[in-house]
Amino acid sequence: MAELPGYVRTCEVVKKIFMVDGERLKRYDVEYIDSEGNKHIIEGLNKTFKSEYWNYAKLISGILRHGMPLTKVVELVDSLSLNSNHLNTWKNGVIRVIKKYIHGKMGGACNMCGGDNLESKEGCLTCMDCGSSACG
Repeated sequence: MAELPGYVRTCEVVKKIFMVDGERLKRYDVEYIDSEGNKHIIEGLNKTFKSEYWNYAKLISGILRHGMPLTKVVELVDSLSLNSNHLNTWKNGVIRVIKKYIHGKMGGACNMCGGDNLESKEGCLTCMDCGSSACG
């Protein structure tokens, strides 16, 4: 997940809907306020990602809006078969972000000791029995 530069005070993604030749189109823009209070807009956020990942993001967004528990969303995203399995993939980034909002006990077993006393702490699945963490 990218960190915001220090001069950005607030930031949000804004959905813009507009008509072009009678066709309803939508676009996602990033709008932010800098440290001097100036508003900046970066248009067309959805055009900066591969369409495959944008479609996954739309799917996850819909799932979250309809109330699927976060632990189940993590399981769903983790089960996706994508081409790359290294640490810094889109899939792993999404999982890390969602896990930051999960608090308390989680299901499953520890890969190190086999215990089932797992908790999400600051977005990392941590075994409360042996201390091992999915984040290192």
